[in-house]
Amino acid sequence: MMLYRLTGIKRYYNERCALSIDHLVIEEGKIYGLVGPNGSGKTTLLRILAFLDEPDAGNIYYNGSLVSPQLVPSLRREVTMLLQNTRLLTRRVKDNVAFGLKMRHMDLNTIKHRVKEALEMVGLPVKDFANRQWYELSGGEAQRVALAARLALRPKVLLLDEPTANVDTVSETLINEAVVRAKEEWKTTIIMVSHDLLWLYNSADETISLWGGRVASHGPENVILGPWEKVGDGLYCKKLKDGQKIYVSGIPSSSNAVTVSPGDISLLSNAINDDGGSSCNLLRGLVTQMVYSNDGLLRVSIALGELNLVSLVDKDYIKGLDIYPGMEVYASFKPSAAQWL
Repeated sequence: MMLYRLTGIKRYYNERCALSIDHLVIEEGKIYGLVGPNGSGKTTLLRILAFLDEPDAGNIYYNGSLVSPQLVPSLRREVTMLLQNTRLLTRRVKDNVAFGLKMRHMDLNTIKHRVKEALEMVGLPVKDFANRQWYELSGGEAQRVALAARLALRPKVLLLDEPTANVDTVSETLINEAVVRAKEEWKTTIIMVSHDLLWLYNSADETISLWGGRVASHGPENVILGPWEKVGDGLYCKKLKDGQKIYVSGIPSSSNAVTVSPGDISLLSNAINDDGGSSCNLLRGLVTQMVYSNDGLLRVSIALGELNLVSLVDKDYIKGLDIYPGMEVYASFKPSAAQWL
């Protein structure tokens, strides 16, 4: 079900166009990952989706209705946002988590239940943390309390802008797990920017790539992290743990990561006619999942040791290959198909 529809969106800062989106649809109950370099418009888009900023041009439709200034206050009760460095209220943990519930005039029993539930979701047991003061928390714990305060509201939409960028590994894992649980248990729509590209790729139902304020691609993404070794002729190589090599071209970015469109990855049942190499990647892996996408194409997930790739192929092409989950296949794509993030 369509939750957001954006048409003709423009947002300017000091006469610079920070966001220009002709058309974008966000469906209900999915996890969306926003990827793109710094300055690509990710935070600007999140703030517009949170109804915190108005676009300078264009229309936003939410649940089928055109969003007007009069509707914004009520919509903000369904949509909440967590920033990278969210400040807590200067009070106890349980009072931080309960604040939004009290503002919504919920009864005390509901508040008590929601606070306990939300704290446990982020790995902060009530008996140990409920009465702690805000200044008694580590950075990771404080960020988890901030997330719990939003989860307690059971929002229809949860927007997250680098929520794990400055936290410890344990907190990062617990935050990520809580986000997925919110989607699974409450059908919350999650729209998230994260530095953890591998987690984002594996957890997101769809990813949206932004470049220069525009949507560069919309759909599943294959993110491959470095390290990369320069091998000459404008090529860079990544060696997988099983000895296989991936070659990409172009100029490396600061993220040290590339993305390959699923539509650019072909599947082969054998490698007889192609030895692979720097002219065309040919990677051996196992089919782990085959799912039809909304546009009728087949989404095939392939595990290549520590790396997972997704290929979007026509169902008739798959019939010709006669592949199935658990079967060994070869994923092929040109080095030039990879784009540096």
